Amino acid sequence: QVHVVESGGGLVQAGGSLRLSCAASESIFSINAMDWYRQVPGKQRELVASITYGGTTNYADSVKGRFTISRDIAENTVYLRMNSLKPEDTAVYYCAAHRPPFVYWGQGTQVTVSS
Repeated sequence: QVHVVESGGGLVQAGGSLRLSCAASESIFSINAMDWYRQVPGKQRELVASITYGGTTNYADSVKGRFTISRDIAENTVYLRMNSLKPEDTAVYYCAAHRPPFVYWGQGTQVTVSS
């Protein structure tokens, strides 16, 4: 079982930046892909960004050009750098680690963007 722990959320003004961290309990190379999702109350969890074992990244259209997913292999950590934040980015952000057939989720970290 893979354990992931998110950190780095908080309150920021619109236009500001935050960096979220997702620390995995095992080597990132033992995980097929790691994703960042977000969820607001009453809505489905949506995929924000992902990074595969090979380093390929993918982003939701709503965050392209503003968010960057990256990883530190030595630290078993994946990051989500969020720039030019908007109030609509307010959500609980979750990290997910894919090791088929399982997906392991963290507890989430709250990001609030004030206007």
